[in-house]
Amino acid sequence: MSDLKTRFDEAVNYIQNAEGDFKPSNELKLEFYALYKQATEGDVSGKRPGMMDFVGRAKYDAWEKVKGTSSEEAMQKYIDKLEALK
Repeated sequence: MSDLKTRFDEAVNYIQNAEGDFKPSNELKLEFYALYKQATEGDVSGKRPGMMDFVGRAKYDAWEKVKGTSSEEAMQKYIDKLEALK
C-alpha cells in the first residue's frame, strides 16, 4: 500500500472515530465526504436527488464540486484539510 493511501486511511479513521474537541461543521463534513467519495469511487454519477431529499442533495452537490479530481489528489486534499484543522 502506498504511503499516500496509508496516510489517507489514517485520516479517514481519525475523522470517523473523532471524539472530544473535533466537532466539524456540516459544511466541513460535506467537504470531507466529497473528497472521500472522489478518492474512493471517482466522479459522481447518477441523478441528483429530489428537492425533498435535503441530505442526499447536499452530498451529491458537494461531491459534484470535486468532479474531475484524481483519486490521489482527492486523498491529498483530504489529508491536508484535516492537518490544517489539527
